[in-house]
Amino acid sequence: MKQWLRAQGGWWLAWLALTGVGAVWLARAELAQMQQDFGSDVRIAHRIMSQQVVQYDAVLATVALLEPGTGADHPEQRLPSVYPSILRVLRRGGDEPWPDEKQAGALAAAEARSRSQRRAELAALDLARGRYQLVIGATPFSYALEIDLAGSVPWRDWPMDPQRSPVRLGLQRDGQQLVLQPGRPVAGGWRFDLTKALASPSQPFELVAVRHVGWGELPWRSMAGWAAAVGLLLAGLWGAQRQRIARRRAEELLRLGQVARLNALGELSAGLAHELNQPLTAVLANAQAARRLLDDDPPDLATARDAMGQAVEQARRAAGVVGRLRRVIERPEAEGEVRPLVLQELVRSAMHLLAPEFAKRAVSAQFDATAQAPVRVQADAVALEQIVHNLLMNALQALELVPASERRLAVSVGRNGQEGVLTVTDNGRGIAPEAMPRLFEPFFSTREGGLGLGLSLSETLASGMGGSLSAANVAPRGARFTLALPLVARSAGHPA
Repeated sequence: MKQWLRAQGGWWLAWLALTGVGAVWLARAELAQMQQDFGSDVRIAHRIMSQQVVQYDAVLATVALLEPGTGADHPEQRLPSVYPSILRVLRRGGDEPWPDEKQAGALAAAEARSRSQRRAELAALDLARGRYQLVIGATPFSYALEIDLAGSVPWRDWPMDPQRSPVRLGLQRDGQQLVLQPGRPVAGGWRFDLTKALASPSQPFELVAVRHVGWGELPWRSMAGWAAAVGLLLAGLWGAQRQRIARRRAEELLRLGQVARLNALGELSAGLAHELNQPLTAVLANAQAARRLLDDDPPDLATARDAMGQAVEQARRAAGVVGRLRRVIERPEAEGEVRPLVLQELVRSAMHLLAPEFAKRAVSAQFDATAQAPVRVQADAVALEQIVHNLLMNALQALELVPASERRLAVSVGRNGQEGVLTVTDNGRGIAPEAMPRLFEPFFSTREGGLGLGLSLSETLASGMGGSLSAANVAPRGARFTLALPLVARSAGHPA
């Protein structure tokens, strides 16, 4: 179960990592596009407003160059009808004061600066109302334009919707500010800002733009789509990996089954002599008795017939033993080599191969291969694999006889002196007392339809590797099988 959780956790971590990386990339790309659009719109707005204020410079310079009118004829007074954003035009000649008494001082100071700088200059500035005065000092008349800055914006050419755009845009000068569009402030998130001075030395207003991007503006749909695509891809890879694991497990089980059959041949040979000796001896004795009875004068046909019938029955018994042998054997294979092996790794491999069987029977084995140092034993890998496989399968079959909710299987690995010890404990019904002495005999089985060679073969294999296999009942219910194998001899730097 822990291994399964670790395996699934790895796939989930991979999905989270890939989803996170993709989501960050999509969010950064979207933010970069927003910033690019923001900069483009602000630059267009800056160019439009610069054109407007430069136009006022041109208008004022043109008026100063015109032939001044006489009497009531003041042609500059017709400018407001041509430029609605010019509210009025003021003119001062000679030593006359400026007609606007409230702003006369500011206008005079701006006129003096204009004559000194030889360009138009700002006079009274009221950005809160969007108004300011632009003065040019000339001879014989000086002129001043009172301009409605808010009315100067050509909204038809404006790159943004002033009511719906999230960009806050305004003009500022000397601590005063005129808001051209309010934007949409957002708490948290990201902030873009850009400040550019208008392209007019006489009207050095700064265009200030601010754009707030909230979490809700991130491309959540694209990120969700990316997460789903990554999930589908990883699910496909997971399915393919499961297929590969299942195929390898099936191949390994097939190999193990073939080796088990071949190893059973030796066990069968040992039991075959016992099983065939008695019926063949009986056949021989009955056949000889029948021949003697037939040679008598007169022949005893009834007794001879009875002897031949007993010979036939014994022959059938021998034929049954041979038939069982033929069903087990397929093909020979070379023996394995005894070498150092880590007992925990063999157990983990066997449990991996039998994972479908554990799931089928709803059994979760208790085994932690990382709880202690590796236990290295001297054994034949194939033989040890087969023993562990047989012990686990016997435990699973024993657990079929108890309710699924009560099934428990514990596997442990440890040391006992100079031996490495593997124990497999189940809480099945245990071993009947009358079956215990014959448990490791060939052809003895407590399971209906069993061949009776698994435990016998396992005990033979364990003995052949210098170890032992034993069984015992445990309280309150169940059985424990203990496999003991010699530990690898200690060497410098390599503990057993």
